[in-house]
Amino acid sequence: MSIYVGNLSYQVTEDDIKGVFAEYGTVKRVVLPNDRETGRLRGFAFVDMNSDAEEAAAISALDGAEWMGRDLKVNKAKPREDRGSSGGNRGGYSGGGRGRY
Repeated sequence: MSIYVGNLSYQVTEDDIKGVFAEYGTVKRVVLPNDRETGRLRGFAFVDMNSDAEEAAAISALDGAEWMGRDLKVNKAKPREDRGSSGGNRGGYSGGGRGRY
């Protein structure tokens, strides 16, 4: 399971995030998604730590904390499949449109 870290500065780096989360345990991986169109950071990240206890400690300590001039939002990341079905609806609509011609 990953940790979601939101409301990040657009200047943050992977090393910045590793440094902060390393205070609570071993950081296995940091993912900083980029916007597909602009290439700019999207303002959030996912952090994988070594254990659930380390993740819980980091979430408890960092959720709501001010960092780089912003109040962080830190919680357990939700699985991808729980993010709604709007992508499937778009695909169904496009497919239906092509079938009519």
